Amino acid sequence: MVSPVATRLLLLTCLVLPLYGVEKVRNRGYRNKDAEMEKCTGNDADKSNCTRHTEEDTAAFMNNTYASCMQGPTGTPGREGNPGANGIPGTPGIPGRDGVRGEKGECISEIFEDPWKPNYKQCAWNALNYGIDLGKIADCTFTKLRSDSALRVLFSGSLRLKCKNACCQRWYFTFNGAECAGPLPIESIIYLDQGSPELNSTINIHRTSAVEGLCEGVKAGLVDVAVWVGTCADYPRGDASTGWNSVSRVIIEELPR
Repeated sequence: MVSPVATRLLLLTCLVLPLYGVEKVRNRGYRNKDAEMEKCTGNDADKSNCTRHTEEDTAAFMNNTYASCMQGPTGTPGREGNPGANGIPGTPGIPGRDGVRGEKGECISEIFEDPWKPNYKQCAWNALNYGIDLGKIADCTFTKLRSDSALRVLFSGSLRLKCKNACCQRWYFTFNGAECAGPLPIESIIYLDQGSPELNSTINIHRTSAVEGLCEGVKAGLVDVAVWVGTCADYPRGDASTGWNSVSRVIIEELPR
């Protein structure tokens, strides 16, 4: 009789051999199909017995052939790699084209003007002793550099007015023969009331005084600055005297506005 162990071995052999044959046939079929897909590549692509396959045919073939293979589980994502080294610097680019020319700018002349420089003059006289009551006393010529500047003028000297009755005299400046109009005339007055009737006396005082002011609106160039004496409005004139026994002076200065 056959032993139970031999019987089991015989049954196992009968089951394994058929499965091994089927697997070999399947693998041979896969290789044949792969060969068919590869025979039309490379230098064989121009042969007459070569069949071309499109990308759609190839995709369908791969799907039918390997559809029975089960996809394994997704692997663990790898960790990030170290940063790479800096690359070699690139070559300089081509210089750009010239831009569009801009519009012409405005020229502001004030920016380029020289800074303000002092411009002044003094005229002086020793013992003028002018006893006139009406008219020009003295003049001083001055060169004005700018039209937009102002003139500061000063007369300093001895002034006197004498009369038995009430009287008034006026000392004033003119510029090229006209009184200042920017903004008003530059003047100084002396008013004297009547003397003492009982003593029949008069007051005779010579006193250093000043006539001073600023005048705007005088044009640039040569300017004749003069000091005059005249009467006051609505008052009689008296006996005037200018520059008695002392120095008289006119100072002219150009100032920026």
